[in-house]
Formats: sequence, structure tokens, C-alpha cells
Amino acid sequence: MPKYYPNKICGYYLYYTSFCIIECMHVHASDSRLTESSSAKLFVHSDGSTVVQKQGALTDQELRKIQSFIKEHYLEMYEMWKTDSDNGFYEK
Repeated sequence: MPKYYPNKICGYYLYYTSFCIIECMHVHASDSRLTESSSAKLFVHSDGSTVVQKQGALTDQELRKIQSFIKEHYLEMYEMWKTDSDNGFYEK
């Protein structure tokens, strides 16, 4: 399960799984258990903005902070994503 960063952002790890790479770029945000049941899932547009598919256990404030972090760092996150996936950004 590749983590985009080794440290937590707002108390959550940002990651994707090997099962995720068949979809367009997205980010899961989860606590230390890294379970999808309580994780958030955000699809990432080519401008760094996100679409929340699932909020999980995150509060609105935590979600906004994570969205802001993704907006600021999405290009370096995408570099990691594309090492495992042929799929690009979310374009709907």
C-alpha cells in the first residue's frame, strides 16, 4: 500500500492501493489502521482540485485541510501515482 508521504497529514495517512490503480488518480486518507471502511476517498483533477467520493471518518475541517494539502502537492503525488498506474487525473 504506497503512501504518498510517510508522515500523517491532519492525523491521516494519504495513500492508494494496488487495487486502486485501475481508476483515475485519487487519494485515500485514513488513520493508522489504513482501512478503507473509515477512510476518505478523493479523486484528483489535473489542476489539483478534488472531488470527494467518500468522506469516511474525517471531519469537514480535516477534509478541507487535506484537500488544501493535495492542491498544493498534487503534482509530486501524481509522479508517484504514475509509477504504478497508466490512468491519469479525474476528468469528469
